[in-house]
Amino acid sequence: MKTIPLVLSSVTRVATTAALWLLATLADLQAAGRETVLEVIRNLENPRNLSRPGPRGELGPYQFRVDTWRMHTTAPFSRALDRGASEEVAVRHYEWIRRGLEKAGMTASPYNVALAWNGGLAATVGGRAPRAAHRYAERAANLASVLGGEGTLAAAR
Repeated sequence: MKTIPLVLSSVTRVATTAALWLLATLADLQAAGRETVLEVIRNLENPRNLSRPGPRGELGPYQFRVDTWRMHTTAPFSRALDRGASEEVAVRHYEWIRRGLEKAGMTASPYNVALAWNGGLAATVGGRAPRAAHRYAERAANLASVLGGEGTLAAAR
């Protein structure tokens, strides 16, 4: 009878260790997926890394609009041209989209994230994203699938 608690505690320790490893692995995979999707979006939005504003005032590698920028930071919008600041806001925006999709019962696939990034979260969740946003999302999903094994867009070309 005294050996049973020892066996159970060993099993519990192994199960706990396995669960922690699985959670860490899933977090790593999620971060890797996020990095891939953000690389794709960055390359779709501003492939030549231009510093001049877009037609609607968009700035930086992710072509943020003022309202989107202000959702995630109090830094001046001109900082969207700074790669580090832009990356930080991009991660926050990605996570905001991911949470919104999951709250609506949708997966945060590269397609859905790109659709929400380009067409808006409300339109994506409500099934009202414009056709152009669906084309953008298709390109993003295709590029993300290529990048999955390559590491960088340059290597995938």
